[in-house]
Amino acid sequence: MPESQLNNIDFTLPKEPLFNKHILPGKKSAKAKVYVGCAKWGRKEWVGKIYPKGTPEKDFLKLYVDHFNSIELNATGYKTPSLQQVKTWGEKASTKEFLFCPKLVRFIIPTINVDGQQESINQFLESVKGFGKNLGPVFQLLQENFSPAKAKLLYQFLNDFPKTNQFFIEVRHPDWFSDDKVLKELVKELSIQNTGLIITDTAGRRDVTHMNLTIPKAFIRFVGNSLHPTDYTRCDEWVDRIKFWLSKGMEEIYFFIHMHDEAKSPELSVYLIEQLNRKCSLSLHNPAWT
Repeated sequence: MPESQLNNIDFTLPKEPLFNKHILPGKKSAKAKVYVGCAKWGRKEWVGKIYPKGTPEKDFLKLYVDHFNSIELNATGYKTPSLQQVKTWGEKASTKEFLFCPKLVRFIIPTINVDGQQESINQFLESVKGFGKNLGPVFQLLQENFSPAKAKLLYQFLNDFPKTNQFFIEVRHPDWFSDDKVLKELVKELSIQNTGLIITDTAGRRDVTHMNLTIPKAFIRFVGNSLHPTDYTRCDEWVDRIKFWLSKGMEEIYFFIHMHDEAKSPELSVYLIEQLNRKCSLSLHNPAWT
């Protein structure tokens, strides 16, 4: 998006929805966890930044887990990985307090033919078990054409989805957010199903930065704009909100940084983690330059 347009966007986070008071207990948890990461580890542009010069691609993941404590694993959204592949990835982080957050393979969506999908769902969940203690929540991004007209399909899908993993879902169709009644029903139903509602902070769609909590855990997908000044002020506001959430009993926060130019993701990650550590009294490891 052109810089002139970015300067005219109101990036202010929405006020805290009233329903969040029913989700957060109101008292800080001593066991609260905050995870920060990116969407990929295989970025050649990071060689000479957080990966030493000359690092081969096969070593990228091993080095990534030295800098971050989580990753939004989009690679699993294209094809269910084999159990052996998952174990190979997991071994790179086996000595770390690190979480892989795998995306549900994209052909598994709420549909009338739920029975036909069950085998694929079970296969996916069995595969990601290979991460062992390093397995974080599973998530799914519904296509923008999945509207509230299919709400019953979504709720049945969530009801049938195995409860072996924490699950988060993102809805994108504008009608989920434009109708307050529809949004309230969605939030209430996901809360009943113990399913998190992903919050996406992106310049082009401010409605998906909805701030609604359905469980005392948050999954935030932050889309930056190549270190435009607003990236930093937006991070500042997120740190303030995260500090508030933690004070009210938030249990887990997953914050993943995306960039149109992924070469610059480490720089913003460093800034975000520095602010989280300073303002929220955390001790997150900060990515170190080579």
